[in-house]
Amino acid sequence: MKKHISTLGELLIDMTQNGTDELGNGVFIAYPGGAPANVAVAAARLGARTGFIGKVGDDAFGRSLADTLSREGIDVSGLFTCSDIPTTMALVSVDEKGEREFAFYRTPGADTQLTADEAISALAGSHSRGNEDLTGETSELPLILHVGSLSMTTMPSREACEAAVRYARDRGVLISYDPNYRAALWDSEEHAVEMMKVLLPLADILKVSDEEMLMLTGTEDFSDGSRILSDYGPSLVLVTLGAKGVFVRCGDFADTVAGFSVRVADTNGAGDTFLGAMLAQISRRPQLLSSLGEEELKDMVTYANKAASLTCSRHGAIPAMPYAEELI
Repeated sequence: MKKHISTLGELLIDMTQNGTDELGNGVFIAYPGGAPANVAVAAARLGARTGFIGKVGDDAFGRSLADTLSREGIDVSGLFTCSDIPTTMALVSVDEKGEREFAFYRTPGADTQLTADEAISALAGSHSRGNEDLTGETSELPLILHVGSLSMTTMPSREACEAAVRYARDRGVLISYDPNYRAALWDSEEHAVEMMKVLLPLADILKVSDEEMLMLTGTEDFSDGSRILSDYGPSLVLVTLGAKGVFVRCGDFADTVAGFSVRVADTNGAGDTFLGAMLAQISRRPQLLSSLGEEELKDMVTYANKAASLTCSRHGAIPAMPYAEELI
């Protein structure tokens, strides 16, 4: 059955702080995570058929992550195993406001070892069929391919990500892109911006935080920044503003759609939930992306904002993501 959405990139363990013990030492829980994987789960829980393309280690964490995605109903035929490099792990510290700080055990990590041949074979569906001869057939391609910038930090995953995006785009697949910045994974902010910009002209749907918009455009003005980003090519630009909502630019519409106020437990995965909710809605009528009406667009973003707020009210990323019945 044709997938609505495939996501490509990191699948890892979020070792997330969850309070302290009686001696004041941090207590951590091993949550499944990785932004593209989070997006796949968020979209699946909201009714989309999704698949994931990436690489984990041949270890307990890798097997656990594969099982997690399978239980969510996600196609993992494009999930490869690395025999000699362990599953990537992120150490996530959470402050009293629920804001996160990341440290990564990824020098290298298995997610960085995905190759271009693996990515394209998985995207085209030939990997699951055992067919090594790619014929260019597009029947297995999803409606939407989503990627993030963490795959662009190093080789060979950088080549895999860009090759998959170009392969999919050339065959009419919508490209969703989240240039999510993690300072610990780049040698400099300048290099990060250079690499993050590579995929901007190839994207149809772009989601950035307000901080990432500033990095990529040099302005804090949401109207100006979103216009600069849209000039690269994306039809839909979404600038997430935390509790304030999302600034949206699509066609002639450019305005903020308000968010929801909740007691924050953990913001990890909120942006991924928002984007997964948007992609799940877009995948039902992808041909209408370029002609969305203002009210329909506002309704879609409001729905996605509500989904993200529910994730913020609970701990973890994937475990906190809502199901469709919670958004009625």
